[in-house]
Amino acid sequence: MSSVNDIRSAYLGFFQKNGHEVVPSSPLVPRNDPTLMFTNAGMVQFKDYFTGRIGAPYPRATTSQKCVRAGGKHNDLDNVGYTARHHTFFEMLGNFSFGDYFKERAIELAWTLITKEFGLPKDKLLVTVYHTDDEAFDLWKKIAGLADEKIIRIPTSDNFWQMGDTGPCGPCSEIFYDHGDHIPGGPPGSPEEDGDRFIEIWNLVFMQYEQIAPGNRVPLPKPSIDTGMGLERVAAVLQGVHDNYDIDLFRALIRASVEATGVPAEGAARASHRIIADHLRASSFLIADGVLPSNEGRGYVLRRIMRRAMRHAHILGAADPLLWRLVPALVREMGQAYPELVRAEPLITETLRLEEIRFRRTLARGLTLLDEATSGFAEGSTLDGETAFKLYDTYGFPLDLTQDALRARGIGVDTDTFQSAMERQKAEARANWSGSGDTATETVWYPLRDRLGATEFLGYSAEAAEGKVLALVRDGAEIESASAGEPVSIVVNQTPFYGESGGQVGDAGRIETEQGAIIAIEDTQKKADGLFVHIGKVEQGTVEMGDAVRLSVDHARRGAIRSNHSATHLLHAALRTVLGDHVAQKGSLVAPDRLRFDFSHPKPIDETELGTIEDIANAVVLQDAPVVTRLMDRDEAMGSGAMALFGEKYGDEVRVVTMGERDGKPYSVELCGGTHVGRTGEIGLVTLVGESAVAAGVRRVEALTGKAARDYLETQDKRLKAVAAALKVRPEEAAERVAILVEERRRLEKELADAKKKLALGGGGQAAGDGVREVGSVRYLGRVVEGIAPKDLKGLVDDAKKSVGSGIVAFVGVSDDGKAALVVGVSEDLLGRYNAVDLVRAGSEVLGGKGGGGRPDMAQAGGPDGARAGEALAAIETVLAA
Repeated sequence: MSSVNDIRSAYLGFFQKNGHEVVPSSPLVPRNDPTLMFTNAGMVQFKDYFTGRIGAPYPRATTSQKCVRAGGKHNDLDNVGYTARHHTFFEMLGNFSFGDYFKERAIELAWTLITKEFGLPKDKLLVTVYHTDDEAFDLWKKIAGLADEKIIRIPTSDNFWQMGDTGPCGPCSEIFYDHGDHIPGGPPGSPEEDGDRFIEIWNLVFMQYEQIAPGNRVPLPKPSIDTGMGLERVAAVLQGVHDNYDIDLFRALIRASVEATGVPAEGAARASHRIIADHLRASSFLIADGVLPSNEGRGYVLRRIMRRAMRHAHILGAADPLLWRLVPALVREMGQAYPELVRAEPLITETLRLEEIRFRRTLARGLTLLDEATSGFAEGSTLDGETAFKLYDTYGFPLDLTQDALRARGIGVDTDTFQSAMERQKAEARANWSGSGDTATETVWYPLRDRLGATEFLGYSAEAAEGKVLALVRDGAEIESASAGEPVSIVVNQTPFYGESGGQVGDAGRIETEQGAIIAIEDTQKKADGLFVHIGKVEQGTVEMGDAVRLSVDHARRGAIRSNHSATHLLHAALRTVLGDHVAQKGSLVAPDRLRFDFSHPKPIDETELGTIEDIANAVVLQDAPVVTRLMDRDEAMGSGAMALFGEKYGDEVRVVTMGERDGKPYSVELCGGTHVGRTGEIGLVTLVGESAVAAGVRRVEALTGKAARDYLETQDKRLKAVAAALKVRPEEAAERVAILVEERRRLEKELADAKKKLALGGGGQAAGDGVREVGSVRYLGRVVEGIAPKDLKGLVDDAKKSVGSGIVAFVGVSDDGKAALVVGVSEDLLGRYNAVDLVRAGSEVLGGKGGGGRPDMAQAGGPDGARAGEALAAIETVLAA
């Protein structure tokens, strides 16, 4: 049974012999669950049977289900090709019971299959159970004959499955295979569990409850079974390899890729061949199930997968489209089990060929832009998420392609900031369809944009204007009217309100109708490429479709935003003057109360540099120079030296903002669509209030302007004077005096901590080993200590172990709030008889804690009930005496 096809057949045949209906794999596009982008588990097609919405036509079933995890919650795409077990497409072997057999039979079938049919050695297997599932624990002992230490109780959600916030749920039992001690990693539940030595091959879900509501769980009248075994994982085990990509199926696909490119699957090319093999499977099966590449929804995920593989074909030096030439190899390997591949082979081939032709036209340009954005980055640097997002948003370069392109240089990407940018720019929501209700709220803007056209923006020269209500929206749907007290989003034909973009927040203000309705506008957003949406609440009257309205921007708020935006430009120029031309904007926030500016720079900025930057910006403010805005041809603007922000979308006509002068030349010249002051003097004052790191190679400065800056400096001055008065020194002497006090406090704290440790170990004439008793056949020292920080307990136990010699030491530290920390140490000569983890768990249970962890010679735990510290030590003593 060496091939993947043999293993699949043997699995299905075994369960068919045991009364299960062999059910064909369902399509990758779920038929019965609109909340899922793709089928991602074997139970998806049986969901309605488990919930009871539809009666199951058979009591037992077995499948080999094709699955994709490359979008939404279950997304393995970024890891594929670089780890041993991540795939976008995989097969899930499963057996299911719909109210027929339950735990005992499920465990019996699983154990029989893997040990007798598959022949896996028992000593290589261990299992996990949910920590309260005593029934499963006892059944594994009875059926498999496993020792207690081979049945691991897990208290986390890893071993408790739930379909959702409500619905069927129950404990799990996972089967792990030990690949051997030559591979790093520990068993599940251990600190080293994330290693690759112990690999989960099968998960048995015991559906025995129904979650009615949080905290309300009742037994199901007909408990059921849902299992999942990764075919690729078990194939690796049965074929005697540790890496899924070394199984026969992937070897065949990688061999085809090697033959087509002439590049061996070695060194850096190894990952590229793996990515091509994996993504070929995913792309082909998705196309066979009716998904075609597009710019939204499932089609966009398919396009991402295809283009990632095509990018690696390019890395391997393939001069012509490659993937379509590998389809016959895939059909040879999997066509018999999945005849839909054979039927769709012409469609798959042509789709892959045309997509790769299109992709190659834009790949070179995208890579050039990425190289420019990361010029000067050292290995270990991180590209900020805003830049990665703009590369994606402007040039269609998905995040995973950016990550792959930078991976060879050892450069990472700030994915958290990337995701934040995705959320902030909701206009691209259609390209990230998640199947959730939120999508409906956003997708309303696209047909409105098509029907109404873009909103005309008047806000560069006006803060008030008249317009006509073209659309009213609430909860993702158009409405005809909105009355007092109701929230509403309003679209008009023209507006002075700035819609959030380019880091500048949206305007607030009010809209009034001719009939007397008043709508307080809290925010303005740009949707669907040019649709300005005014978000607010009706304060009085009723606003209706078609109403003539007057729009008024909050003047004071807009003024503060203008000052902060113009100050951002001045700071950008000052940063480049002081730090160098490598400084480039990586993100910004322009709000009414503050500004934030992110930029490329490899190290912190010292106080002297910050002072110089602030001085230069304020010098331009004091010039009271006019802020000049010109509309120019894009190429002309770039030729004039105007700075463009990487990744921003610029049309053929651009706005160029110029302000200030230095050394006889314009000081700040940038392409910008935001609003600005008329003269630099309106900014009043620029005060830097923060400097920090955002990511590797990216720094952030925060600043205030105008009245906010003056208020900040006044407050700081008052604080300094108050500190000086308390210290009884002059304000200019306060810093030196504080430094002396801090150093003195550090010295006293160290002396106090040392004294507490000595006292805890028996200071004051008592030897550290005093209190040691013979328990059973070992020496035991148990002591309750107070005033010792939990982080210091381990060192205390280490010192006590040296004093005791051969023996066991247990210290419980009780904090001021009544909580307890417990540390147990076992001397090296006793490790064969005693395990610190077992002992600490015995004590933790008394303290009200859950479990504990560590090494056999040193383990720690905690609990909320410090009053029972003595009982916890006694519990450990009881274990030793047994």
